Amino acid sequence: MPNPRTQPIRLLMVDDHEVLRLGLRTLFSEAGGFDVVGEAGTTAEAISKAGALDPDVVLMDVRLPDGSGVEACREIRAQRPQTRVLFLTSYADDDAVLATIVAGAHGFLLKEVGSDELLRAVRAVAGGQSILDPAVTQRVLTRVQTLSNSTSSAEPKGEALSPQERRVLALVAEGKTNKEIAVALNLSEKTVGNYLGNVFQKLNITRRSQAAVYFTRHFPQ
Repeated sequence: MPNPRTQPIRLLMVDDHEVLRLGLRTLFSEAGGFDVVGEAGTTAEAISKAGALDPDVVLMDVRLPDGSGVEACREIRAQRPQTRVLFLTSYADDDAVLATIVAGAHGFLLKEVGSDELLRAVRAVAGGQSILDPAVTQRVLTRVQTLSNSTSSAEPKGEALSPQERRVLALVAEGKTNKEIAVALNLSEKTVGNYLGNVFQKLNITRRSQAAVYFTRHFPQ
């Protein structure tokens, strides 16, 4: 389907590998119809530049040196609902894909994608569509439906979550590992594991992806 846009798609590229960013910049510049307005290599830089450069699409990696692209996605979407986020990553774990979805991303592609397919995907996302890599689509969509059903009527069991448990749950929803949560909250990994165990028990869940869905449903930003 032809792209109905008359203005170039303003693109912000977020990846900590400079050589990859250079290759992507060359690809989009030569393709035409794109304006690469900026690059970022960290979560903080991505959030800052998204606010300053007014991109139509942010092309983002999941893993960044100072945190998670999921966290950046959530913040960018909260500040700029009109900006669309497409993840381009080699990190294909199902929980990571699900975390990008609940953070408001509009697409997820693996870095093995061909150049023509990547160009089409960015155009599609800019035009209002959502994209999932065929390698992960069916199993992740099945997981989303299953988890949505399993948490749609869930309520905390027993006492309510403590403030610290809610902080841990929020970071799980951002796709952070226990180690990353420990650093963020100045705790030991063992303590984070204990908090997470309490959260799982209170919410009657068993997986981090269920925790992410629960947080999105019950603690909207």
